[in-house]
Amino acid sequence: MKPYASYKPSGVAWLGDVPSHWRVIPIRYLSRGVKTGGTPSQEAFIDEMSEGAIPSYAPADLQNFYLTDSSRIVATEFNSDVDIFDAGTIALVGIGDVGRVAMLSVEGTGNQQLNFIRPVESVLSKYLTYAFMAGQEFVRSRANVTLIPILNQESTKRLPFVIPDLDEQQAIANYLDAETARIDNLIREKEELIGLLREWRQSVIAEHTSGAARSQDKKATGNIHMPTIPSDWRMVRLGKYARIGNGSTPLKDNARYWEGGIFPWLNSSVVNRDTVDEGSEYVTDIALSACHLPIVEPGSLLVALTGQGKTRGQVTVLCIQATINQHLAYVALDKSCFDSAYLFWTLTGMYAALRMVSDGQGGTKGALTCDDLARFQVPMPPLAVQREIASTVANEAARIDDLITHTQEEITLLKELRAATIADAVLGRVDVRG
Repeated sequence: MKPYASYKPSGVAWLGDVPSHWRVIPIRYLSRGVKTGGTPSQEAFIDEMSEGAIPSYAPADLQNFYLTDSSRIVATEFNSDVDIFDAGTIALVGIGDVGRVAMLSVEGTGNQQLNFIRPVESVLSKYLTYAFMAGQEFVRSRANVTLIPILNQESTKRLPFVIPDLDEQQAIANYLDAETARIDNLIREKEELIGLLREWRQSVIAEHTSGAARSQDKKATGNIHMPTIPSDWRMVRLGKYARIGNGSTPLKDNARYWEGGIFPWLNSSVVNRDTVDEGSEYVTDIALSACHLPIVEPGSLLVALTGQGKTRGQVTVLCIQATINQHLAYVALDKSCFDSAYLFWTLTGMYAALRMVSDGQGGTKGALTCDDLARFQVPMPPLAVQREIASTVANEAARIDDLITHTQEEITLLKELRAATIADAVLGRVDVRG
């Protein structure tokens, strides 16, 4: 792509020099109005879309270029209680994550965290949406910051943008539709690859820790989670070879428990790493004594007992002396029978089984207990074999992790390319008209 033939200063720092025939105009004159959304009474909302009902958007719904699915729906009989905006209206987050933007694909409404911008006929909604994407950092900089960033209607109206004529806006929008779709497809393919790599990682772990990768006779276990193991291995209950317990959270409003604390205290977020070598927070000796917190030694495993998403059932290896909260269990192994690295990989490979056990507790969230872990059966090969397996799996997992990291870096570069492509087009750095 070539630049335009001539440029002029825009007088606006974030816009820089712009094509000579483009105009710099504030949103006030590019729109038929800027209006902040609102929230009707609770009885106005229904669970499913019906005839005449309208979507009601919140900032969390602004994930893609077009606004489609909404977090809430306003019933037909309450339409008069809200402002309804046509398809093509631009929704801009004005409270919180200021600057996030999307375009309504159907008529809808939104809460008070959103400012709605209705472009005039000479301004293409799609072009202006792309322009807001390019100027997101500038828009954020115009927000008033108290407890949270806020960009009100008047501040929104003063935002300057650079505008070509309508035909050129259309050409830019068409170009960006094609280019962003191409880049988005590449990102989607990379994300799918990461999913496949993670599945491969899990299967490699399970294959080695179950003995399936070993060329020797197998025997049935009667265990639904691990039906067969090598004939010289045993399935054993974890509690027979480990001390298992959990911790607690000292009162946060008791300064004697926290101020000046130097002893590591861990919460369940630590299971997102393979090893733990620092505290989530730090408690005092008074807290250790008064709250009867367990002191967990290095080499123990930590298992998340509760948690949303993928947290529950995840495992990590403790590399320091520490204590834990009530959402973690420690597994202090008999080291004459179990290698901690081997058991870490084994429990990681049996993640689905731990989740199944936790879901058996009833309720809507699910949870593991220390008793569940004590009863949980794991394969126990000879100690030398455990160490061999742990080394092999660590090397294989590291190789796959490198591939995942490389793919994530490629996604980051593609997202940067997407942002630069939009900025170059809507700021006139390149002439996309062909």
